[in-house]
Order: sequence, then C-alpha cells, then structure tokens
Amino acid sequence: MYLIGLTGGIGSGKSFVARELARLGAHVIDADEVARDAVALGSTALLKIVEQFGPEVLLSNGELNRQQLAELVFDDQAALASLNAIVHPAVRKLAATRIAGAAENADSVVVYDVPLLIEAGVNHDWDLVVVTLASESTRIARLIDLRGMSREEAQKRISTQASDEQRREIADVIIDTEGTTEQTLRQVESLWRDVQKSLEQTL
Repeated sequence: MYLIGLTGGIGSGKSFVARELARLGAHVIDADEVARDAVALGSTALLKIVEQFGPEVLLSNGELNRQQLAELVFDDQAALASLNAIVHPAVRKLAATRIAGAAENADSVVVYDVPLLIEAGVNHDWDLVVVTLASESTRIARLIDLRGMSREEAQKRISTQASDEQRREIADVIIDTEGTTEQTLRQVESLWRDVQKSLEQTL
C-alpha cells in the first residue's frame, strides 16, 4: 500500500485534487466522513461527549447536535481541548481501520483526505504528504462564489486554520491550485505518475 496524506486550507482546491486522484485509481478516504462516523449514534465517543457536555448536545433522535456542540466550545479553549481529547483518538482509530481495509493489494494507493492534518495532529505512516495551496485572495473569492460565504466569514475561517508556512513545512509535494483547472490537473497527473513509479520500484 502507498499511503498519501492530502491536506490544504479551506478553498485551496483540496477536494478537486482528491476527486482527480480517485478518478486516476486511488482509494480516497474522507476525514470529515470518518469524523462523523466516529461520533455516530451508539459510539463510545458520543457517550463520552454527553458525559462531558451534557444531553443538550444531542438532537431529539439521539444523534450529536454538531451546531450546539460547536457553540459550546466556541471561544472556550478548555472546552475545545476536552472535546478534542475525546474525538481525535476515536477518529484516529477509525481512520486506521479504514486505511487498512482499503489496502486490498500491495499496489493500492490510499489517499486520506484530511483538512486539519496539522491542526488535529493527524500522523499516520505516510509515504507522501501532499498539500494544496492557493493565495488567500483566491481562496476568499472561491468561498464567496462557491459556498456563499461573506468576505468576513471566509477570512475568519481561513484565519482559524494552519498557515501556508506550516503546511509547506510538512509537505512532500505541493500542488499549486492558483492557476487554471487544467494546470492543476497536470500537477495531479504528474503526482500520480510519480506514485506509480515509486510503487513499481518497491514491488
């Protein structure tokens, strides 16, 4: 198995890169989906969250009320740290299980699409860490145009995430999404060819 950690700030084109890698043959695991499943109804993590924050963080059907929980930990670093101490280990455990399950063959390429790789301290046995980058002005424009955010909301979302400098420090490969879709696609295809060459050398 060849394991790629794919990360990038909001609006940096990471989702596009993940889709293209899936099209080329990679098995893509979405960290946001893993995070949702880790606190699903009946999970140990959800029980711990209720113990820590109370039943008001649940919806009427017993599932997690994410908005209510987000409001509880917003601007409360101690509460956020308590939440992360519950959620992050559960997510890491579930992610490891899904990564192992995705490695059907020795030449499998598994991409773990994880927006907060740095912020959440996600650390699997990566063969490669790929980072998508674009200028802040481009990312803000994308968030306004594609997600309907206000400029202020977009800037706030970007400011709460890791900086480009931090991402560059952990990157093995940087995909610059500032240009056209075709330019980004060429970089993804080049990455895929390099991965295939690496696999051929190890098999």
